[in-house]
Amino acid sequence: MTGFCGDPVLAGFRPDPSVCRVGADYYLVTSSFEWFPGLPVFHSRDLVNWRRIGSALDRASGLDLAGCAPSRGLFAPTIRHHEGLFHLVCTLMDGPGHFVVTATDPAGPWSRPRWLDGEGFDPSLFFDDGPDGGDGRAWFTAARVVDEAAGRTEIWMREYLPRERRLTGPEYVLWAGSRPGARWSEAPHLYRIDGTCLLLTAEGGTDVDHSVVAARAGHVTGPYVGAPGNPVLPPARGPVTCTGHADLVRTPDGEWRAVLLGVRPGSALGRETFLSRITWDDGWPVFSPARHTGRR
Repeated sequence: MTGFCGDPVLAGFRPDPSVCRVGADYYLVTSSFEWFPGLPVFHSRDLVNWRRIGSALDRASGLDLAGCAPSRGLFAPTIRHHEGLFHLVCTLMDGPGHFVVTATDPAGPWSRPRWLDGEGFDPSLFFDDGPDGGDGRAWFTAARVVDEAAGRTEIWMREYLPRERRLTGPEYVLWAGSRPGARWSEAPHLYRIDGTCLLLTAEGGTDVDHSVVAARAGHVTGPYVGAPGNPVLPPARGPVTCTGHADLVRTPDGEWRAVLLGVRPGSALGRETFLSRITWDDGWPVFSPARHTGRR
């Protein structure tokens, strides 16, 4: 484990990364938009060196991507592991919406998609049964547009039933941005850390104003209070820009890392996956900045 890799750990068209750990193994997925096979799955033992092991959508009969416009299709998957089963949620834009697929082996085969209720994009799952507390329930979160012209969005949540693979119960609106007028609050992920629920989102859009913000609550349904220093990862102006859409993972020795997307200006490779070291300041995540050394 090198801690932080200044060059992309997955180079070239690897946007919106999501990661989970099972024992000593890490598994990561990224968006694939209109391309087939969809939702590539990667494996690593150190978060730096990754090997593609398959795709969560590799059967044309499983999901029809015909007619998807460029950069539409499959948006922002999240991968999580719970009681021996991998759950992967994603959104088919301009289609039926959110869905979940499952597998006992992340290399496949994955189940056929099960469609989930609700509006929006950038879905995530939170299994509230970790070592830091929680009541064992599972939750589905996503972003949805409130005012597209103004870039106003909100983060909503409902309970997820893992065995039945469906949503249930009331809807909760958790977050609408770190400040009045915040634009494009999206990519929500929830974690329980030291007994407190941490909400991590992207903000500012996926161009040069892209950032990461954080909020906390004593209960999973809120209310959430933003970090006093938001954004916790400000818009990047250095050799790697557009950084955001982060997902946290804890290493076996108790340290924290984040995978996130970034862009190397002048590169034709688009959004790539980078790795950041996470430290903590009064319970809030502190991201090491993305730097480019020119090795790749």
